[in-house]
Amino acid sequence: MAQHSWGTTFSGRSPATPSEPTAGHRLLSLDIVLALLALAGGLRVLYLAAPSPALPAEAANVAHAYALGHFTPFTDAGGAGVSPFGWWQLSAYTMVSDAFGRSATALAAVRETMLVAAVAGAVLLWVLARRLGLTRWASAAAVVLLAASPLALGLQRLVVVEDLAVVWALGALVLVTRPDARIRHDIYAAVCLLAAVLTSPLALFFLPAAGWLLVRRAPVRAALVAVLLNLGLGIAFGPAAGVLRPHLAAAGRPSVADWVALDPAWAVLSTFALVAALAVTSLRPFAVSGLLLAATLAVPGVPHTAVLALLLPVTPLLLAGVVQAVLRQRAPAHRGEAARRPGKGVVLAAVVLVAIVAAGWAYGYPALRPTTDRGGPLADAQEWLRANASGSRVLVDDAAWAELAKAGWPTGMLVPPAACAAACPPAEWAVFADDATDLRRAYPAIEAAFANSGATAVFGTGPAVKITVSRLGLPPADPAAPSEASARAHAGEALQASARITFAPDAAAVLRAGRVDPRLIATIAALAALEPVRVAAFPEVPGEDPAGQPRRRVLLTGGEDGAAAFYTGQRDLFRPSSVARTGGGVLVTYPLFAPPGLLVPFSSP
Repeated sequence: MAQHSWGTTFSGRSPATPSEPTAGHRLLSLDIVLALLALAGGLRVLYLAAPSPALPAEAANVAHAYALGHFTPFTDAGGAGVSPFGWWQLSAYTMVSDAFGRSATALAAVRETMLVAAVAGAVLLWVLARRLGLTRWASAAAVVLLAASPLALGLQRLVVVEDLAVVWALGALVLVTRPDARIRHDIYAAVCLLAAVLTSPLALFFLPAAGWLLVRRAPVRAALVAVLLNLGLGIAFGPAAGVLRPHLAAAGRPSVADWVALDPAWAVLSTFALVAALAVTSLRPFAVSGLLLAATLAVPGVPHTAVLALLLPVTPLLLAGVVQAVLRQRAPAHRGEAARRPGKGVVLAAVVLVAIVAAGWAYGYPALRPTTDRGGPLADAQEWLRANASGSRVLVDDAAWAELAKAGWPTGMLVPPAACAAACPPAEWAVFADDATDLRRAYPAIEAAFANSGATAVFGTGPAVKITVSRLGLPPADPAAPSEASARAHAGEALQASARITFAPDAAAVLRAGRVDPRLIATIAALAALEPVRVAAFPEVPGEDPAGQPRRRVLLTGGEDGAAAFYTGQRDLFRPSSVARTGGGVLVTYPLFAPPGLLVPFSSP
């Protein structure tokens, strides 16, 4: 094993000789670590809001974190797994850091926790690599592979409890490989392993590596750690199972193929590293645990995203260790500082490795599609509801529950899908992603709640990001009634023929298409009987055009005093919700849902 500035290696070799500039080495190591942290943290901030791949279970984890931190009950729709200890960790960070208060959305607040976990994991990976005898450059290469891989960027931004579990597992391995470990360090390692398993059951696959390393170092200490760990697991999975026992999320997309598409080089190099590391004594325990984890990808029902989250830091460590071992076998033995400087073989290996990785990353980075939009469709839907349905009871999916609760909507007025096991509580509105197709199948009561409903606003594009706001409890449609859209179009054509009304070209097109609220058509006609009218636009209310709702706003220019007084004086059905003077004219807005039958034949003024 190589000697390095962290003291004796795990193999028990002596520390650096007195002639070596130990303080200088440590400063160099600190500089490298800080640079690696800047790389890992900076890239994750950039890709924090990347929209895909998306994980359905992420919304439930965010909602649980919010509910725990705000002492409010929440039951998810199912399939997201159970990790009370993981949720407590997420909630604890958001409470201490006031992440919900600082972030634009609940999702961004909890994803910030994952960013911190990823940076902590990078530090632990560096320390573990050094304690296993890897040189500074090999250790740095392992961290760079983890920090900059598109697969890691895409996965570690998600609110997945396995990203927390792997930090606990790395912490335990760092303690186990401490050269001068005392009993207290082994106790700390047992606690970290227990925390990892309570966060995700898949962390059990790190136990072979930890046990192997402990037995290799001190069999008696290994027995102590085993006793403590078994005692903790016995309590957690026995008397305290109701509040501590974790369960994996249901298998589903993204699959391993979806993730590997972001970084094909990771799959190839990881497979090579897991097998080749079996031939390196110091890496063999990690290779065994890694292979056991990788084997679970073939087990039906195991979520691939969870497995890959735990594998992520293992394979770069193995790859760097294998490359270093191969180069040392081929290079002549030299002593002193020169042996620790990167030689031609190291440089050549680095060039080849960079070329392979760059080829895979050339596709992965563009596929992540970083975005500066920290709000997204759910934030837009929340703003629309605040303006049009404030105080109403809303049927929501898990993601909408967290966002509306963070925005101040009373949680007692939010109906999650789990409340619809038998029958949905009465609700006026519904907010669901992708029209709630999967949830309707899982909860038939939701289908009944949507029996008389209509899409009122749609935000986002594509099934993965489309949010639909629906009005529930609408009166059944009369199939014999004339089409409302055709009545609006006919009345709009008559209105456009008036010589006393001037329409901007875009406004005229909207009017002819029958996309203008009948209250606007009727009041514009009445206003034109009093004075000439100029219509600059029928501005869209964001989200309502995709849902097929008529335009219920008009921007009037010229004669603004008379127009403002006219609309302010309207009563009953024709009273606007707001009349505002803007830089472009008078903006008149009507509330949702014009009563039927308002349009009657009238003569052009």
